[in-house]
Amino acid sequence: MAITIDDFDLSDSQMLTGLERDGRIRAALSGHRIRAAGFVAGKYVHAPDSDEVLRSWSNGGHIIGNHSYSHAYYGTGDPDAYMADVIKCESLLSGYSGFRKLFRYPFLAEGRTAEARDALRQRLHTAGYRIGHVTIDTSDWYVDARLHKRLAANADADVTGYRRFYLDHVWDRATLYDRLSRKLFGGPIDHTILLHHRLTTALFLDDLLKMFRARGWRLIDARAAFASPVFALEPKSLPSGQSLVWAVAKERGGYDAILRYPGEDGDYEAPKMDALGL
Repeated sequence: MAITIDDFDLSDSQMLTGLERDGRIRAALSGHRIRAAGFVAGKYVHAPDSDEVLRSWSNGGHIIGNHSYSHAYYGTGDPDAYMADVIKCESLLSGYSGFRKLFRYPFLAEGRTAEARDALRQRLHTAGYRIGHVTIDTSDWYVDARLHKRLAANADADVTGYRRFYLDHVWDRATLYDRLSRKLFGGPIDHTILLHHRLTTALFLDDLLKMFRARGWRLIDARAAFASPVFALEPKSLPSGQSLVWAVAKERGGYDAILRYPGEDGDYEAPKMDALGL
């Protein structure tokens, strides 16, 4: 499994500044001797600390990928306008040595119609982009939002319960997508997991990596994962997007009983967190 981290909003949060948060994330990756991929939304690159952060990622051997400038949902919109937004982000990232022409759709939304999907795919290919697919999707952003709400009400709140929920949630989603991928592809694949540049990642990433290693998973560099032939697939399921594993299962059919839409969302986790008082 490779680690991929989206957005790179460096706003200060409770407990940690944006720079402190980034430092902890990179320290966890370095401690486990793995190189990740960061998919950067261009609208965040104007933050005062962005240059320092992106240079640190590049110097650490991590990939910097394109996550569009505006981080807008792509449904049935104008593919030319959306591609212009992608190129706008590229202009901010291309000067960093870690930049690679890997694009990740915001919200993992690749289009609600075949026409919209194929039009943007064609434009991305022409511009030399490959898709930075996710195989293991999560709702880590929602756990983070709940933690922020608790800390805003009580800066000294105990985060232990959030740590436990976060680890359990990520493990649950990872094992689900892994079981499904083994059915689809006849064996294990190299996975990319979706996390976000948020407080939960800074606080719990090291614990998460230790957990996966202790349970028999092998951690790999994002560069190695994206080189796998699986990541060249372009499923034709609609609405297009979600986890690559979800999309392939939807395209092949026969998995509707386990394929919810969207694949991950805070609405699924809210009752569980409510019940735990988190």
